[in-house]
Amino acid sequence: MGKRTTGIFNIHNLQLTKFNTMKVLSSKAHGILDYLFSVFILLTPTLFHLGGRICTVIYVLGAVHLLLTILTDFEVGLVKMIPFRIHGLIEMAVSLALLVIAFVFYQYDNEFGFYYFLSLAGVVLIVFIISDFTGSPERR
Repeated sequence: MGKRTTGIFNIHNLQLTKFNTMKVLSSKAHGILDYLFSVFILLTPTLFHLGGRICTVIYVLGAVHLLLTILTDFEVGLVKMIPFRIHGLIEMAVSLALLVIAFVFYQYDNEFGFYYFLSLAGVVLIVFIISDFTGSPERR
């Protein structure tokens, strides 16, 4: 059975075929960045002296991202339940959700929330684009 391709998105490999040469981030490096990213998210309310609803949204996002990383089947995953390709698909969906969250905060005149979540969406999307979700870890 051949691979099905729709536009620039290759469903079988979860890979943006136009950006193949940009797949510079290994699964191990991706995982390390995910842990660092989760810690940054969880520290944001303290670092920027935030409170209220934005704090709750940030803590939930940080906890979910950390849990996703812990449950992913890659070199730095602790439980290894979620395939790395699915992890990538979830992160792509999260980047779109973060865009929506950014504009919700924009509607409520929360400038910090708007730029914070917009920036997070950009980071998650860039990491998704440059990550190699098809490479097999050396331990396999």
